[in-house]
Amino acid sequence: MRSSTASTGDSEGVRRRAAEYVRMSTDHQRYSTENQSAAIRKYAEERGIEIVRTYADHGKSGLSLAGRSGLKSLIDDVRAGRADFDLILVYDVSRWGRFQDADESAFYEYQCRKAGIQVEYCIDGFENDGSPVATIVKGVKRALAGEGSRLLSVRVFAGQGRLIELGFRQGGPAGFGLRRHLLDGAGNRKAPLARGEHKSLQTDRVILVPGPSQEVDAVRWIYRSFVEEGRSENEIAALLNTQGISTDLGRPWTRGTVHQVLINEKYVGDNVWNRISCKLQGARVRNRRDMWIRRDGAFEPLVDRMLFEAAQIIIRERSRRLTDEEMLEVLRTILANRGYLSGLVIDEVDGAPSSSAYRTRFGSLLRAYQLVGFSPDRDYRYVEVNRALRRLHPEIVAQAMAGIRDVGGAVEQDPATDLLTVNGEFTVSIVLARCQETPSGTVRWHIRLDTGLAPDITVAVRMAPGNASIRDYYLLPRRDTTLDRLRIGETNDLLLEAFRFDTLDALADLARRVSIMEAA
Repeated sequence: MRSSTASTGDSEGVRRRAAEYVRMSTDHQRYSTENQSAAIRKYAEERGIEIVRTYADHGKSGLSLAGRSGLKSLIDDVRAGRADFDLILVYDVSRWGRFQDADESAFYEYQCRKAGIQVEYCIDGFENDGSPVATIVKGVKRALAGEGSRLLSVRVFAGQGRLIELGFRQGGPAGFGLRRHLLDGAGNRKAPLARGEHKSLQTDRVILVPGPSQEVDAVRWIYRSFVEEGRSENEIAALLNTQGISTDLGRPWTRGTVHQVLINEKYVGDNVWNRISCKLQGARVRNRRDMWIRRDGAFEPLVDRMLFEAAQIIIRERSRRLTDEEMLEVLRTILANRGYLSGLVIDEVDGAPSSSAYRTRFGSLLRAYQLVGFSPDRDYRYVEVNRALRRLHPEIVAQAMAGIRDVGGAVEQDPATDLLTVNGEFTVSIVLARCQETPSGTVRWHIRLDTGLAPDITVAVRMAPGNASIRDYYLLPRRDTTLDRLRIGETNDLLLEAFRFDTLDALADLARRVSIMEAA
């Protein structure tokens, strides 16, 4: 246990060892990590303190610990006794965090102090010496930091709402049949925005415009087929796929994706926002209709309004014929077949009421879930993560196949199972492992081994924390085991680590070696 000393250095003149923690959010340039570090180092030099380590979070919100790998690492090092310093220097109280609960900020500081490591705030003008005055000042500053974030959130929300009412698009992809287009501050069109592109000037604005004529025609055909010809969403999806028309994500159409086109008001040119809100990193909340912010006729419509309203009437009447108990029985059947429920899962079931119908009838999807005995995890963002991973999987498979062919190998894909057969010699299954954070702050991956297909090699793709990018790959040979799941951590035993690779080139290299052996 380290003992705390005065901030001016000990009596023998030995320089104290300190770590600096810097965090940059988007609230103001004066809080850049470079500026923070300069102020911290000046503070350290004046007091004879040696900075031996830097922990940084760039462009991270201070509302919670989630996503702040720098502060997490700092706290982990302190907890584990790995800290080679006895002092932590922070620019000010708000850089430690703008936690909505001031006690959370105090808790992390208490953990450091309990380990004998003092936290000092360099520009706040008080000595963090545990005195009553310091405790009061810190409490006030923590409360003000949290309140500052709340007020900023209110101002940002009001500004975004005003832009919606003016007819400008706020975030999100355009969707099938539409494209985002950039306007300058005077309202003049500048250029279209491709997927993933964003405006570069604060004064620029974004609107939706009709996309390629083939997509526009397809949207109009979807509505006519549904309203005038009485086709179901499943029938429409099958016909679109037969014609070789893909969704805006390049994927085949499903009942759910067709249904989303049929219910989205942007196809009649209406700009609607705040259906769902998630303020200050709290839970996602589906808002009442009277809380929505809208501007009707903001964009050029793709579909006539009367045709759109007719589609909504058909969708509403389709579920209105069912009693509450009949709708819940359908939901129980879906739950029994799929094992869990989500809006996407419900919308994919042919003949079932839509997820929006359940929201209308029961007030919310969560209420309907409760009535059939389904309790989603408190944090059910995993549904969105899994949806993103399903979209990523074909890309990884295609990348692996291209790599094998580039080195002269032969590869075939079973369209029903996605199982790859390489050089006619061995089979490969590619699975994506979601990164899961434990309550203690560590990460784990659960790799599902498809014992039914029994591939010769399983390529386990480990996602990085946040599940937005790939961390690494494990090439796992088939073992004489009945296990269908493998649980691994950040570090594993040497035998397992021998199967870890940073790229998919290892699979291509294996295919090349097999080709060489066959030629010999």
